[in-house]
Amino acid sequence: MAFSLFKKSEKKEETHSGPRYYDLKVKNIVQETKDAISIVFEQPSSAKIAYKSGQFLTLIVTIQGKEVRRAYSLCSSPFVDEHLAVSVKRVDNGLMSNWLPDNLKAGATVKVMEPMGQFTTEFSKEKKRHLILFAGGSGITPMMSIIKSLLTQEPDSIVSLIYCNRNIESVIFKDELSSLETKYEGRLHIIHVLDEAPMNWQGYSGLLNHDMLVKLFERIPNWGIDKSTYLMCGPEGMMKNVESILEEHKISRDKVFKESFVTGTIAKEEKKEAAVSENKAHEVTIRYDGQEYKILVQPNRAILETALDAGIDLPYSCQSGLCTACRGKALSGKVKLDEEEGLSQSERAEGYVLTCVGHPLTDDVVIEIG
Repeated sequence: MAFSLFKKSEKKEETHSGPRYYDLKVKNIVQETKDAISIVFEQPSSAKIAYKSGQFLTLIVTIQGKEVRRAYSLCSSPFVDEHLAVSVKRVDNGLMSNWLPDNLKAGATVKVMEPMGQFTTEFSKEKKRHLILFAGGSGITPMMSIIKSLLTQEPDSIVSLIYCNRNIESVIFKDELSSLETKYEGRLHIIHVLDEAPMNWQGYSGLLNHDMLVKLFERIPNWGIDKSTYLMCGPEGMMKNVESILEEHKISRDKVFKESFVTGTIAKEEKKEAAVSENKAHEVTIRYDGQEYKILVQPNRAILETALDAGIDLPYSCQSGLCTACRGKALSGKVKLDEEEGLSQSERAEGYVLTCVGHPLTDDVVIEIG
């Protein structure tokens, strides 16, 4: 799972060295569709876990004797829901995405890393805006949290959701979305798009291509560019098509935000090939949790990967360079990143790096984490 930015909020001040971990009890497991479940976690009795709509939880589970970490977006709203909930959709050959629905039961305890992610926005009753959301498959998960929060916290704002799925049976949150659309009539507009539509389907069918997007834009309420913000989360191809049509409509990039569950395959391969040119191992010093560690990072091996192999328990989650759980500050030396989308321009200028996709280019790299 990988992430890019909705709204780059200010980094919270850390009062602890490194992320917090919790052992959360599974309150309930909801079968959303044949291939998707929602896992509802009880809030700790001592103090509730604070989070923002659009953030994610990192689940840590031991599978076949090995610790596995995967990040899943929260579908619950901190303003509406008493407990925390994430949705998990089965993926072909997905280790965690198949283990969870097959093995996890209500009453079990799961280790999780504190909520993270910056696909978020601040809600205020004074705001009056139009959020236009494009979701594909499990990309509805963070959108669900955002929808519930905006409808309850901003009475003068509206939401338009274009939601793409393979067929009607694979629509996650179908009944809940329908109920919300009825309850907030005139404020929540939902357009479903199905690849495989049934015979009596009255909506859109086929892939979300350019021609379909042109027609869809005619159905979306027009609140003007100043009051409209565009969010997308789904397959790479879908998001590229949406970005293309937004460019044609002269929508400024600062109005467009996306959340990616997989790193772009084309860009990833290009970056991987570019990294091959560095053929020398370099020593890296890591300062974390009051300790200092020195590791020798071999060519084309990431700093995080090398540290974990050396038994150094650094924080991480997606391992794709977008969630920022592994973020650290390079106090000296040069570090090449395979993926930079998880960091803002100002963070890169300040020397922040992502250890999961970071490769040292010099022998004087010192990274401070936490």
